[in-house]
Amino acid sequence: MVQLIIGKKGKGKTKHLLDKVNTEVQNVSGNIVYLDKSTKHMYELNNKIRLIDVSDYMITSADAFVGFICGIISQDHDLQQMYFDSFLKIACKEDGDIEGIVNQIEAISEKFGVNFVLSVSLDEDELPASLKEKVIVSL
Repeated sequence: MVQLIIGKKGKGKTKHLLDKVNTEVQNVSGNIVYLDKSTKHMYELNNKIRLIDVSDYMITSADAFVGFICGIISQDHDLQQMYFDSFLKIACKEDGDIEGIVNQIEAISEKFGVNFVLSVSLDEDELPASLKEKVIVSL
């Protein structure tokens, strides 16, 4: 399952994402990974959540990002949830064309049983119609 938290930059998406991940850590039996463009939110995350600073890994394309996700999943068979903050930046999709990569992530989710929550700096009217049903928070 892929869920989206959407809204323009500065609207509070990261706060919603942090609240959600810190709440979910109490309810899941598996592991949780939080991907971000920096370690700025390290101290706001529960210590059971693994924070990965994507900028350390020289990812320069959306395909490389999808491979990175698969690599994380392949190394952790107990992985249950992944959270992506600043999704457009970390996934190299700053042009806003996210339908293809979200569909790839959905396929990964179904195959490996990992749920994804993405924080995306787009308004709801900028999303393709096929992704609107995945929105859980619109700011």
